[in-house]
Amino acid sequence: MQCIILAGGRGSRISEETYDKPKPLIRIADKPILIHIIEIYKKFGVEDFIICLGYKGEKIKEFFLNYNYYENDFQINLESAEKKILTSRRYKNLKITLVDTGKESNTGERLKRVKKYVNSRNFYFTYGDGVGKIEINKLLKLHLQNKKLVTMTLSHPSGRWGVVDIDKKNLVTSFKEKVSTSSWVNSGFFVMNYKIFDFIKKYKNPVLEKKPLEDLAKNKQLVGFKNNNFWHPVDTIRDKNFLEDTYKKFGDWYKVK
Repeated sequence: MQCIILAGGRGSRISEETYDKPKPLIRIADKPILIHIIEIYKKFGVEDFIICLGYKGEKIKEFFLNYNYYENDFQINLESAEKKILTSRRYKNLKITLVDTGKESNTGERLKRVKKYVNSRNFYFTYGDGVGKIEINKLLKLHLQNKKLVTMTLSHPSGRWGVVDIDKKNLVTSFKEKVSTSSWVNSGFFVMNYKIFDFIKKYKNPVLEKKPLEDLAKNKQLVGFKNNNFWHPVDTIRDKNFLEDTYKKFGDWYKVK
């Protein structure tokens, strides 16, 4: 199966990082968010990716064109220009299709513009700024069982502030930092049936999360996959720092508790 990744947004809430690069190239520990996402899917055998480019899309093209040299140590003979890769951060059998979907396109429009590159009955679709311990195999199983157009992963986001309880005398009785909320939120990691392209073609430059998903829900064509494991987006520098600390501690999103 193929996986489509949205990588065209400006990331205005984290402009300290995105003034010179698109949000998916923000590095979390030792690699860009985009590579973390690809590795999440690759763990479940996904090797064919379509990247929807927009804002500073040329930076993502440059990154993949020069991947072996950006992500590895290498040696160069300045006289002959001969290059030699010294480390082994490479991927076998990984296919990346990079598509310019427009700088001003909304999320649904970006999906529409990669239709001609999709060659599977069902495909994965996600955002380029969220990572987590997502059980992709169970997500796909639920999608195939329900036979609906879209299955959307739902997660409990961690709180951005500490939660404090106080008594009548204003004494703090408990404090919990970054507790998860009880609400379910759209965390990306969708599975979609190819018929979604027929469903969304009537919308003009749609924001997928607005009218299309609302209408899918009304038509009972939207299924929620409950993810009780770790998930977190990268919206601010605080998010970036939190994810870096988490990744350095566990070394793999599937080991996060």
